[in-house]
Amino acid sequence: MEFLQFCNPFAIFQNAGLKPTLQHRTTDPVTVWNNILDLIRAAVPKDNFKKWFEPIVPIRLVDEALTIQVPNKFFYEWIESNFLNLLRSCVKKELGDNGKLEYQILVEDYQKPGFNKKTTKQERESLTDPGIIANPFVIPGIRKLNVESNLSPKYTFENYIEGSCNRVARQAGLHIAQKPGNMFNPLVIYGNVGLGKTHLVQAIGNAILQNYPDKVVVYTNAEKFTNQFILAVKNNSVSEFSNFYQNLDVLLLDDIQFFANKAGTQEIFFHLFNQLHQGGKQIVLSADRPPKDLMDIEDRLISRFKWGLTADLTSPDFETRMAILMDKLEQNQLQLPDNVMEYLCHNIKSNIRELEGALVSMIAQSSLNFKKIDLELAKDVVHSFVNQMNQELTIEEIAQWVADQYKLPLERLVGKGRQRNVVMARQMAMYFAKQFTQRSLKQIGEFFGGKDHATVLYSCNMAKYLVDSDPNFRQISVLVEKKIQKSLRNK
Repeated sequence: MEFLQFCNPFAIFQNAGLKPTLQHRTTDPVTVWNNILDLIRAAVPKDNFKKWFEPIVPIRLVDEALTIQVPNKFFYEWIESNFLNLLRSCVKKELGDNGKLEYQILVEDYQKPGFNKKTTKQERESLTDPGIIANPFVIPGIRKLNVESNLSPKYTFENYIEGSCNRVARQAGLHIAQKPGNMFNPLVIYGNVGLGKTHLVQAIGNAILQNYPDKVVVYTNAEKFTNQFILAVKNNSVSEFSNFYQNLDVLLLDDIQFFANKAGTQEIFFHLFNQLHQGGKQIVLSADRPPKDLMDIEDRLISRFKWGLTADLTSPDFETRMAILMDKLEQNQLQLPDNVMEYLCHNIKSNIRELEGALVSMIAQSSLNFKKIDLELAKDVVHSFVNQMNQELTIEEIAQWVADQYKLPLERLVGKGRQRNVVMARQMAMYFAKQFTQRSLKQIGEFFGGKDHATVLYSCNMAKYLVDSDPNFRQISVLVEKKIQKSLRNK
């Protein structure tokens, strides 16, 4: 156990040869912070000073408020818990009775490996995702953080049209917004793409913040969560990663099916889930299928997903599609003839995203070609839109283009070889097959030697990661995608 040593702050000043009187100070934050550090250095053991104060970076000095940047929330809380009185005295000595200390926190510092103490101010600003904490030293202890929620203000309950396809999920979300953590915890929302899962999840978060402005609400998705955890492991900051999520009031997590086959991520999420749930914190999850059908996710996690309410989103009926379309038009201050709206809603049924896409295409055609929006134009656009959606390459075509770039025979690519270049080529081919065909993950897996759904999903995620991290992989993927786009244009 680490014992912290403190002494009388006025004795510090005397030992340092300073008088405990207020003097006019420079407006340079670095100079002011260095003066404060001189006082702190004399008051704490060398190891404590190096560990807890040297990493701090002064950011700005406005009036009598000094803003300092600390690496993470855990760092801030430790300083507040163990050095509050010392900091209060030192800031008062340097800045006067009205002196304040504000914190700027690198909320996701484990994602920013480029950050270090030698980074320039401009570079620091580009690397940070700051949360500012006003700390007037009035009430001692730990205060809430102003953490970026990642919520889009456009996703609200007001513009989420309720119908038989989503009534249970929407009503559960409204209840949660009134009493988060009380019932329906967790809430698991599932459904196919384009049915409004992300909209509903974020609407819940926005409504909670409207009703409870002081709550810490964060929206993210499983892929980003996984990447954050990987970087936390790489940078030896798993404790900070866990501490950040454990201190949330509401966690909104999209696409939990992407946790498949990620044992480490599932392990830490299991413990985070328990901590949040036991603390009465609200958890909202979304997936593309019900929890019982999630593949390659641990049974203990599946069991916890079933603790609350599971609600599905289905394809909207004609009346709901009409209501959604009318709402979209109202938001954009547009009008369509009734017969045009009915034609769109009768002919595009699968999901809302496709309906919105057809609407945008029709408006673009009208604007660019100076055509009147009428039933004839609607038929042309829908016909073209549906044909375009039905246009797709075959998995074999995509696999062959990838094999050619890697100089591999197609049979090796679709076989069971585990050589690194074969595996990477196979991952790229699966990724493009998922992106540019309508084939299911199971169908894609069957083409590549009988791989299961989870293996295909893992390969697609790995390909996306390699595009960002491996220049050679990225270069090959660009060449393959050019072939794909050229082929689509010629179809």
